[in-house]
Amino acid sequence: MQLSISDMIMHAGPMGQMVMLTLLIFSLTSWSIIFMKTRMYKKAIRETDNFLEVFWSSKTLNDANNAAEEHPLSPEASVFQAGFSELQKINKIRNREEGSNGNEPLEMQLATMDNLKRAIRKAESQEIAILGKSLPFLATTGSATPFIGLFGTVWGIMASFHDIGLRGSASLAVVAPGISEALVATAAGLAVAIPAVIAYNYFSNQLGDIEIEMQNFSTDFLNLVERDLLSRV
Repeated sequence: MQLSISDMIMHAGPMGQMVMLTLLIFSLTSWSIIFMKTRMYKKAIRETDNFLEVFWSSKTLNDANNAAEEHPLSPEASVFQAGFSELQKINKIRNREEGSNGNEPLEMQLATMDNLKRAIRKAESQEIAILGKSLPFLATTGSATPFIGLFGTVWGIMASFHDIGLRGSASLAVVAPGISEALVATAAGLAVAIPAVIAYNYFSNQLGDIEIEMQNFSTDFLNLVERDLLSRV
């Protein structure tokens, strides 16, 4: 009698079914992450393009900040908001200390850049952490599930040899059904692992590109602020 894969799983022993259930959980979780990250990265890239277009055409930082608020999924917009917020805090402190005096020394102007740089670097790290969340699970799935499937196969083969001992026969008709059921676990492990590995590499490359573009934007933003500070001295 020919059995389908589903029939093989149903006729497998408790350990084999537990292995298949574990692989199913890994598969459902990894595919959920893949769909979620695909949508997230597409929206992040699209909103970043829109924000940068508005940013470079804005006449003031207030206009750019208004545009950033309209693009919450853009990493560059979030980095800009963190830098803009820090600039506002610095300006409030500077205005209180200056009172009605004129310009402050160059050293004090440039010292404010350290706080701004730290705020931007912190925002960059937070954005990378958000975009990279759940990616380690894909890596774990890609590396662990083949061995989980192999464990199910080894266990099934052990059970098959045990049946051979009980029946006292090693004919192909006795061995083949148990072996085929056991090998399904290895195939299932590979079927879960391969998409997870491909997705992990793809998203890792995208995350690297996003990080580089975000760092380039941060550098440009810091240059703009520093030139503005120098022009006041």
